[in-house]
Amino acid sequence: MQKLELRQNQSQKLSPQQIQFIKLLQLSNSNIESEIKKEIEENPALEENEKNERLEIDNSDNYNYYQKSNNESSNYNRESNISSKESFRENLLAQINFQKLDQNEKIIANQIIGTLDNDGYLRRDIESIIDDIAFSESIEFNVTDIEKVLSKIQQLEPAGIAARNLEECLILQIDSIPEPSKIELFAKKIISESFKEFKNKKFDVIYEKYNNSKSEINRAFDFIKSLNPKPSGGLEDSNVTEFLIPDFIVKKNNDDIIVELASGNKPLNINKNYISIYEDLKNKKNKDNESKESFEFVKSKLEKAQWFVEALNQRNTTLLKTMNTIVKIQEKFFDDGDENDLKPMILKDIADIIKMDISTVSRIVKSKNAQTDYGIFPLRYFFSESTIKKGDDLVSSKVVKNYLQKLIDDEDKSSPYSDENLEKLLNEEGYGVARRTVAKYREQLNIPVARLRKEY
Repeated sequence: MQKLELRQNQSQKLSPQQIQFIKLLQLSNSNIESEIKKEIEENPALEENEKNERLEIDNSDNYNYYQKSNNESSNYNRESNISSKESFRENLLAQINFQKLDQNEKIIANQIIGTLDNDGYLRRDIESIIDDIAFSESIEFNVTDIEKVLSKIQQLEPAGIAARNLEECLILQIDSIPEPSKIELFAKKIISESFKEFKNKKFDVIYEKYNNSKSEINRAFDFIKSLNPKPSGGLEDSNVTEFLIPDFIVKKNNDDIIVELASGNKPLNINKNYISIYEDLKNKKNKDNESKESFEFVKSKLEKAQWFVEALNQRNTTLLKTMNTIVKIQEKFFDDGDENDLKPMILKDIADIIKMDISTVSRIVKSKNAQTDYGIFPLRYFFSESTIKKGDDLVSSKVVKNYLQKLIDDEDKSSPYSDENLEKLLNEEGYGVARRTVAKYREQLNIPVARLRKEY
């Protein structure tokens, strides 16, 4: 309850500018241009500053309208070969519009759909979604609120969408069948009760567990195998590719590493004519009702314009500060492009240096990409989920995974390494890992257990 009250208090204190800043901060470079265009269309007090000049207005209301001239265009390769297709999300949003949802439920639904991974799974936990909405919308929800809307999204097409794991995905697909057969219901029972055994191909255990005939069990197995493990599959047009636009340009210049915002946006400014109108209305004596209404309207548009300009400036400053910090920590990687040179780094490391909340850093890292001399990388790439001790030093989990992958690639396939063998080999190399850590990394690399890797 104390945590809930604290979060409520925090969200209530957010100013309009802070809310605007958080919203802009979450946008990738591929979306920021459309957001700026939308704001210009909706607010006549905003305009593109063609000459990139600085304009300052000072009056009794302490208005200072200006755009810093530090976001010049950078040259970058727009035609990245990384696809960023989101057609399945658009499909879900279209379906949601036909659902009888109130305004709060629509906010939750949009957040959940926007959080889905490209394969259609929801891997972000409920508490994090609650925090995301609290920051972006200044609205506090509880777990029940989120799960209620999530349940409605999971009823949409394609079946299995927004599942939190493979087991739930398969069950959702079976639940979507109007009149499931006996075999289909039995398949659901196997998934619910014996999915671990099924996944690890321990079929003999399942045969012994159920009184059904072996033929019935095999038919249930065949049905489970026919289900779609990737719920977003089939909704994306393979012939249409939206090229990923990087958010940062990181390039070597002799001995220096330069970080730039990959922004082709023109600077924004406050419309001078609108400021003149505001001043005239403000200084007008004996205002009638119409003049008062006009004054309040113009004042409101100017305030919103100011918030947007300042929030945009703050966004750009924060992005550059964050990326420069990442580059400083991972300088060796940006110098040679070798993944093994990535240092252990977590969100808190960046947050402590730039003096910002971890949630702010998380929002930046989640949706941003950097174009480097060695390719385009999501910012998540530069972070480690954990660190491993190698001798007296700490190394990134990526380094350990790379070595683990190499060991398995080079193993004798007639006698593959067990997790215990891999643990021993890694420890001999100096990596202080436990067997359960080996198993965890192996699963993350989508490498099956030794008996399933064996070749006869």
